[in-house]
Amino acid sequence: MRAAAATFRPASASRHHNVGVRVLVVDDEVRLARSLKVGLEAEGFAVDLAHDGTDGLWLAREHTYDAIVLDLMLPGVNGYKVCETLRREEDWTPVLMLTAKDGEWDQVEGLDTGADDYLTKPFSFPVLVARLRAVARRGARERPTTLEAGDLRLDPAARRAWRGEVELELTAREFSLLAFLMRHAGDVVSKRQIIDAVWDVDFDGDPNIVEVYVRHLRNKIDRPFGREAIRTLRGAGYRLGTDGG
Repeated sequence: MRAAAATFRPASASRHHNVGVRVLVVDDEVRLARSLKVGLEAEGFAVDLAHDGTDGLWLAREHTYDAIVLDLMLPGVNGYKVCETLRREEDWTPVLMLTAKDGEWDQVEGLDTGADDYLTKPFSFPVLVARLRAVARRGARERPTTLEAGDLRLDPAARRAWRGEVELELTAREFSLLAFLMRHAGDVVSKRQIIDAVWDVDFDGDPNIVEVYVRHLRNKIDRPFGREAIRTLRGAGYRLGTDGG
C-alpha cells in the first residue's frame, strides 16, 4: 500500500495546541503531500508545500518554520543533502524525515545529517502529528558538529569516533548507540529510549539486546583504556558520564 493513497483525518481534539505552528512539507508524492497539508491544517498547523529538494531548500531559507517534514528520495536535491545544507548554514529548524526507506544505514545517515526524528512510510497520521508536535516543542536548538565527553569525541557526519588520539572501530549500531549516549551525556536513559532512538519505535524484539550492545561498546571505548564512561543504573537504564569516564 502506498502512503500517497492515504486520506488523513484529524488526529486529536487538541488542535488549538498547534495553532501558529508553521510547517514545511517537502515530498515529491504530490497526492501524499496534499493529503498531509489538508490533514495537518485540520489539526491547526499552517503548512507550506514543496515537491522537490531545490524548492524545499529555497523555502526553508526564505521563511521561518517551526518544523520541516522532509522526504529523503527527492528530485533535484535529496533530503539528506537538504538537511545537511541547512545544518551547515546553522539553520537548526527541527526536521522530521519521512521516507519509504527503512534500512539501518538510511536511518543512521538521516540522523547524522542533522534530522531530529525519522518516520517510515506507510505511517500512522496520529503518530506523525504527535512526533511533529514533539520536535516543534523542542525548538531550533543548535547542535555541535562534534560531540565530546572528556576525551571521547564523535563526528556524526564523518561517522568517526576517538578515545583520545585513538580512533575507535565501531559497527553502525555501536556508533548510533554511542552517538545517542553522548547526545544525552549526564542523563539517565532507559532501554526503551535507546531502542526507540537506535533501533526503531516499532522494534518488538528482546529489549535485552541493548545490554548486548552496551557490553560491545564498553569493550571498545572503556575497557582497553581503563575507563568507565557508561554506567548501569539498575532498574533505570544507563548514563554516559560528561567527563567520558
